[in-house]
Amino acid sequence: MSRLIAAAFALALASAAPAALAAEPVKTKAKAEKTAKPKAAKTKGAKAKPVAAPKEADPEADEPDIADTAVQDYHCELGNKVTIYQNATDDGHIALRWKKRLHRLTRVATTTGAQRFENKMYGLIWIGIPAKAMLLDSKQNRQLANECRNEEQSKPQPAPVPDTQVNNAAATPAMPVSQPVVQPASQSAAQAAPHGSAH
Repeated sequence: MSRLIAAAFALALASAAPAALAAEPVKTKAKAEKTAKPKAAKTKGAKAKPVAAPKEADPEADEPDIADTAVQDYHCELGNKVTIYQNATDDGHIALRWKKRLHRLTRVATTTGAQRFENKMYGLIWIGIPAKAMLLDSKQNRQLANECRNEEQSKPQPAPVPDTQVNNAAATPAMPVSQPVVQPASQSAAQAAPHGSAH
């Protein structure tokens, strides 16, 4: 009977060994899949990151485009320099170079006729009159550049020519105008009668 038990046990072991061997590769494969899945998840996670939305343009913060613009250099007191870029098709804005940065300024209506442009974000104000211009900082309430003149404004202005006719008329005393002597009607008739009787 012990032989019978030993044989049954040997048979059980023999039939269990192939099953155990067949199960081993499945476990290894499952382990490999588990190891691979986290890597795949990480890769998918990297791809799934949201793409940053394009930054909205802020005309006052961003540097303006100065292609196809007329350029005027202004030389100011204390060696300061300001460059103005103006597009012929847009008289409501200018680009202004101050120090090493370009700023976009917007025209502000004035009652004096002066040209005024502002950039509220940076606090810059450009004021231009026929004789000169100036750059102000409204945030710090101070002048950045004064007595700014372009090439045309820097030319020497001719001295005003005095109006000689006005000056001569004021200097010369008025001359009396001679008036014809008018005779009374009775005298002129008496003078005419003797001439008429002679004929």
